[in-house]
Amino acid sequence: MSIETFNMPHLGESVTEASISQWLVSVGDQVERFDPIAEAVSDKVTTEIPSDFTGTIKEILIETDVEVEIGTPILKVDTASSEATEETTEEVTEHSSDKEAKATTPTDSSNETTRTDLNEQKTDASGKRYSPAVRRIAHEKGLDLAQVEGSGRHGRITRRDVEAISAEDLQSTTDETVQSPPSTPSAQEEQPTPSEQVSEQVGQTTEDSSAFQASDSSQSQAAQSKSVPQANEGSKVVKADPVRKAIAKKMTQSVNEIPHAWMMVEVDVSNIVELRNQVKESFNQTENVKLSFFPFFVKAVTQAIKKHPIMNTSWDDGHIIYHKDINISIAVGSEEGLFVPVIKQADNYSISGLAKEIDRLASGARAGTLSNDDMQGGTMTVNNTGVFGSTQSMGIINHPQAAILQVEKIQKKVVPTDDGGFRFAHMVNLCLSMDHRILDGLAAGQFLADVKQNLSHFQRETDIY
Repeated sequence: MSIETFNMPHLGESVTEASISQWLVSVGDQVERFDPIAEAVSDKVTTEIPSDFTGTIKEILIETDVEVEIGTPILKVDTASSEATEETTEEVTEHSSDKEAKATTPTDSSNETTRTDLNEQKTDASGKRYSPAVRRIAHEKGLDLAQVEGSGRHGRITRRDVEAISAEDLQSTTDETVQSPPSTPSAQEEQPTPSEQVSEQVGQTTEDSSAFQASDSSQSQAAQSKSVPQANEGSKVVKADPVRKAIAKKMTQSVNEIPHAWMMVEVDVSNIVELRNQVKESFNQTENVKLSFFPFFVKAVTQAIKKHPIMNTSWDDGHIIYHKDINISIAVGSEEGLFVPVIKQADNYSISGLAKEIDRLASGARAGTLSNDDMQGGTMTVNNTGVFGSTQSMGIINHPQAAILQVEKIQKKVVPTDDGGFRFAHMVNLCLSMDHRILDGLAAGQFLADVKQNLSHFQRETDIY
């Protein structure tokens, strides 16, 4: 027996802790190198963890939703079993091709076939990959995975998806497809397998969703009543998902550690509105990317940071760190929560380059396809709150950065002219939250004044490339 220990992998340069939101394998499952074994969550990103080894899952060392330090052992794999599996598979093949070989018993044949199927069936006819746990449970239930709708990232079928299908659902499905025999009462009354016992230990549900209450439901309810806050009658209490927990931790850390100060300026961006309206259609046709107002604001911010490097800093135990690169974080909302990807060296981009990079990062955040590198290294955040119709807001600083700028909704207003008259203008509020340990009103005011001036420099003739 050769046991390998799998540690919580490195998820980014500033990530020191992470948790497992969902195990995709159980004890006894066969895995190959690069098979997905778990989903990990940090305050930066949610990602699938692939196995580094080929073998059998020997032991799961941590529960779900428990934060551990990077490098902490989380899983043990018996790599010697992979060699034994190969020998078993070869032996089964030799016996099946030898007409004069001794016939095995029905039980032995069944077991050998099961082992071979579970070890070799990595994809279905459509090329989709499934985790070992999903394949095993589907095999035990006689379930066609093509009939299952996945709830995981990119529509992946998770262990919980196949576990949640009740006997009635399975019967209905098999009647309409391959007419598989219904599950017998004796099969349903079997004792839990070791993998199911481990699943219960790590907090994963192994019962059908229609029979969620366990035999000790009274004890479960008593435990829940102690941990769940009291709610009024009719209220709904929902456990926060791992992404929301990570966001909550990050925001709480920021508010508790950073003394926030706030400042706002109003800017006339009429020239930017004219420029953008003039080139947006041709840009969309040429680049296949919609040109929004946001890249203009990011460009103005990066230019101002060059003049005021104090904005591109972090506080570190009595020291101020001046970051070399200007890496702008942008907030992107998705169904899974708030993600903050990073435009690396944003000051090197043109308006068109910023538009394309923002589109790539925003699309990737919503689709869950961003890399860890896309989420790391931000030095200041610019948030496009105007897309929600917001006209004034105070952002919470993305720790350990020193500032976050909220770009609000552009509004058409009547403004006075120098000759005593009036005109219509497109106005926008820029709201700055700053770390008062590093920045004071003077530094912030000078920075915002330069952002305002940079925005006024855009004209109809400005080249966006």
